[in-house]
Amino acid sequence: MNSQKPKTITHTIAFYNLENLFDIYNDATKYDDDFLPRSERRWTKKRYDRKIYKLGQVISKIGFENTQKPPSIVGLAEVENKNVLRDLIESEDLESFSYDFVHYDSQDERGIDVALIYDKSAFKVLNSKTYSVYLEDDIGDQDYTRDILLVSGILHSEKVHCIVNHWPSRREGEKESNHKRLKAAQKVIEIIDEIKSVESDAKILVMGDFNDNPGNDSIKFLTQQASLYNPMETLLSYNRGTLNHNFKWNLFDQILFSTNFFETEKNALRFDEADIFDEKFLTQYKGKFKGQPFRTFVGRKYKGGYSDHFPVYVQLNITEL
Repeated sequence: MNSQKPKTITHTIAFYNLENLFDIYNDATKYDDDFLPRSERRWTKKRYDRKIYKLGQVISKIGFENTQKPPSIVGLAEVENKNVLRDLIESEDLESFSYDFVHYDSQDERGIDVALIYDKSAFKVLNSKTYSVYLEDDIGDQDYTRDILLVSGILHSEKVHCIVNHWPSRREGEKESNHKRLKAAQKVIEIIDEIKSVESDAKILVMGDFNDNPGNDSIKFLTQQASLYNPMETLLSYNRGTLNHNFKWNLFDQILFSTNFFETEKNALRFDEADIFDEKFLTQYKGKFKGQPFRTFVGRKYKGGYSDHFPVYVQLNITEL
């Protein structure tokens, strides 16, 4: 007779837009002129090191209350290259954990990419690839944006597929750019179809800065067409979100997943909870922007904060006999 009690283990899966994590070195293939020591922003080694330290500190705390460890997987947006990722996982609060990363250079016009960092003791990468989103500008030339990253691997004991996104911005206006985000949503649907053609009951996590809220066309289209659940729908309110624009909260940062994460059998990863990581230390303490994300820059003015976005996360439980 087995007298052992079932043991429940929790894994945190997070997503974080790091707000222009550029190194201090000029790269002719990137649009990084604003992030150099002699630029108007004066992006010095001291400022860069401070940002790396702060971001590592944030990541180490996401979901920690429930798990007593940093996240198993973190999708990232706005990273320049592998060097900044290496510095991040070797930063003071992360270096004692066995983090590694997956990153590919994209043709994004700003020179920023998505990436994934992961705890090698919890997640084993099996394969990864990127997908580009084909867009055109007003005169029919190709308009480059961030690639979508797919990383498949074993989390704990189950295969999962992580799709990391940073969809086209609203720079030219929400309505004017809506079709670009719908194109990105269509590409994610194609990726999911490709996964399911090989693995019909695949467990899939779709995370990113979608530059749209849960109720917008692109997210609704994605959740419906790909049969995903969006636990972030209920988190957006007049006084809560992941970024604030003109004193209005948005929740562009989201993690969606396939509905088989609701399964309850033993030794299967199942959804437990979702939240915004908006602890007070990440916010502006005073003034008219009190409570908003404490940013690194406002325009070209250096503030020394973390990011203009809060991270989001989901927690998955697995019960072992």
